[in-house]
Amino acid sequence: MAMTLHVDIVSSEEEIYSGKAEILVAPIISGEVGIMPGHAQLLAPLKSGEVRVRLGDKEQSFYVSGGLLEVQPHVVTVLADTAVRAKDLDEAQALEAKRRAEEAMKDKKSKVDYARVEAELAEAMAQLRAIDKIRKRTQK
Repeated sequence: MAMTLHVDIVSSEEEIYSGKAEILVAPIISGEVGIMPGHAQLLAPLKSGEVRVRLGDKEQSFYVSGGLLEVQPHVVTVLADTAVRAKDLDEAQALEAKRRAEEAMKDKKSKVDYARVEAELAEAMAQLRAIDKIRKRTQK
């Protein structure tokens, strides 16, 4: 049997995943990192994107919108600002959020909080990229 590590994926609202994994792949600020049993301890900021958890021939995908990745000797914890199972992502909702944010940024006459709108646009774009990446991988 392959070596495993324990993985917890939690958001401020709920625990999304708790279980064993042979490998966890996560988007950190400096790129994508793969964590396997015996990995060095690590604390890294997450960026928005897909987290993959693989055990045997089963792989589960999650969307996170930032947070922290903590790697301890036998436990990996993903402390996400927001975490959603990839199958629960709503492409139509993300496209609508993107459209609304782009419209708000074009309207030069309104008093829009551009930092908030840019964050909403970045979030929608990250969700759409994750949906596209998952779709391409599952079509193979």
